[in-house]
Amino acid sequence: MPSSTTAAKKPRSIALVGPNGSGKSTLFDGLMSAAGMTGRRGGDIHTRTMTTELRLGHCAFMNDRWSILDCPGSVEFTYETLGALMAVDLAVVVCEPAPERAPTLAPLMKILEDEGVPHLIFINKIDTLSGRVRDTLTAFETYSKSPLVLRQVPIRDGDAVTGYIDVVHERAYRYCAGQPSELIAMPAQMLERGKEARAGLTEILADHDDVILEKILDDIPLSVNEIYPQLHKDQASGAIVEVLLGTATHSNGVLRLWKALRHDVPDPMETAARRGIAATGQPLVQIFKSQYRPHTGKLSYARVWRGMLREGAALNGVRVSGIHLLSEGEPIKVAEADSGELVVLGRLEGVPTGATLAGAGATEALTFPEPPPPVYALAIATPERRDDVKLSGALHKITEEDPSLSVLQDGETGETLLRGQGEAHLSLAIRRLSNLYNLDIVTEAPSIPFKETIRRAVYQHFRLKRQTGGHGQFADVKLEIQPRRPGEGFLFVDRTVGGAVPKQYIPAIREAAEEAMQKGPFGHPVVDVAVVLVDGGFHSVDSSDMAFRSATRNGVAEGLAKADPVRLEPIHHVTVSVPNAFTAGAQRLLSGRRGQILGYAERPGWPGWDDVEALAPAVELQDFIMELRSQTMGLGSYQHRFDHLAEARIRTAAAGSPVPNRNRK
Repeated sequence: MPSSTTAAKKPRSIALVGPNGSGKSTLFDGLMSAAGMTGRRGGDIHTRTMTTELRLGHCAFMNDRWSILDCPGSVEFTYETLGALMAVDLAVVVCEPAPERAPTLAPLMKILEDEGVPHLIFINKIDTLSGRVRDTLTAFETYSKSPLVLRQVPIRDGDAVTGYIDVVHERAYRYCAGQPSELIAMPAQMLERGKEARAGLTEILADHDDVILEKILDDIPLSVNEIYPQLHKDQASGAIVEVLLGTATHSNGVLRLWKALRHDVPDPMETAARRGIAATGQPLVQIFKSQYRPHTGKLSYARVWRGMLREGAALNGVRVSGIHLLSEGEPIKVAEADSGELVVLGRLEGVPTGATLAGAGATEALTFPEPPPPVYALAIATPERRDDVKLSGALHKITEEDPSLSVLQDGETGETLLRGQGEAHLSLAIRRLSNLYNLDIVTEAPSIPFKETIRRAVYQHFRLKRQTGGHGQFADVKLEIQPRRPGEGFLFVDRTVGGAVPKQYIPAIREAAEEAMQKGPFGHPVVDVAVVLVDGGFHSVDSSDMAFRSATRNGVAEGLAKADPVRLEPIHHVTVSVPNAFTAGAQRLLSGRRGQILGYAERPGWPGWDDVEALAPAVELQDFIMELRSQTMGLGSYQHRFDHLAEARIRTAAAGSPVPNRNRK
């Protein structure tokens, strides 16, 4: 790795982001290889078999130092990508030349625009282009607030894409697999298309520069030296989004991308200013990812925002122990890291993801995104109770690594719930519990906290009379058990008169009546019931608190069974967010899961998206996210909260056959 004394600029960083399957990891490998990293391409501190976590690589290209983050593409790992975007100078949006897949860019482009992260687009797999590249661009522009500027035009030989025209330089190149593209004569059939693309580029630049506008109006050709300064300025400010082409698997377009990055990625000081960080002061660092490894302990991925970070430095009272860069797939320990660098720090115990660390006297606290609410959960346990403490510690670590995971101890069902962003997200977490912490994990769908209530009032008399030698047991209670309105809860009323039941026994009766609500005829807690003690009897010797407790519990249990009991299920208020092309499908999906549609409206701040509001049984939401995503190109999301309890009903299929209850116990 080049030292800071030989590098021309401070280290800069980029994140490769985009939909799953777009080829980000292949592009990562290609960029690293083009920068001369000939070892294990795409290296990280540990071997990976899935692209579900960030990969960090360091390299140098033409004496400039770079940190590159390869981000997961699955929507279930969006929070990992979001953390990466908070740490870099620019994002490269990697996508395929398929207009029909353009909607998959919508959430990512919204994040980039909301966070003000400069970005350009790399259309990968250009060799698979079947239509016109301008059609792909038109589809992408739907989801970009800034105009897209095509920097290259594909050259075709029949149906095959064989090269490209550099729009600014008006030069033609032929792709050479694994080699730099070859300069060729401009194909005659591409002359007009090249001029058209250049005119489109300059017209967009003219929107932000009067000199360029004047020359266009006077029909004066623009030189390369006149175009580039405005192009770089507009790209850096977010006024435009440059679009480049290539096929990473053949290294096509990779060197051209590197050249664009050298010119267009902002300086770290510019990025710091964008984040509102003062240019001078004590060292300032932010953690954007945490990770626990079996032999190295905790690792913290960090951005050095200001100053020089040195081994042994004290930040927020925490000593920095071990600063690493990643080269040729292996960690290299360094004594210091300059501002702009992305580094891996060792053993920052107690420092969470998103934390800001600063030197003495610094007071900045940088913002960091809140994790998204969970949309999927599993009940987890260990077969051996002796592993419960070990499981608790492991869960603490994996939720520290990934704040979009959370753990809930369900007080109603007694289950430990691991919650996250989907099936793959939780599967990865469970594998980590098994492989890294040597835990055997049993999973099942969470139990639904059903309740019970009654639909009619009953009168119940129960007398307890036992004689076992010496003092016996005697208690007589006459009860009215009545339904209450939903949400009113439990009520006990003493209406006895004339000392039918001595006052000292009333508290025991009240407590026993409430205890009897813990398990009704169907085995669930009972809610919204009143128990009225209307009369009773006692024995001066044989009556006791214990006797009255027993009589009351038995009397209430018998009374509930006669009072037309009914099982209640939790109903949640659901907000489903989808592109409006899927709105009708989302409504059908909710209706098919016994949902009551309340209406829909445009999603605030999301043009072309709708929020569908509904009430749906909790049992129907356990795997809802999987079906929603499968029907919406992976774009659908939802939030839910408990709303009320309602009588449980069995959903039936269209043919009338019963559908099994989704709650697996």
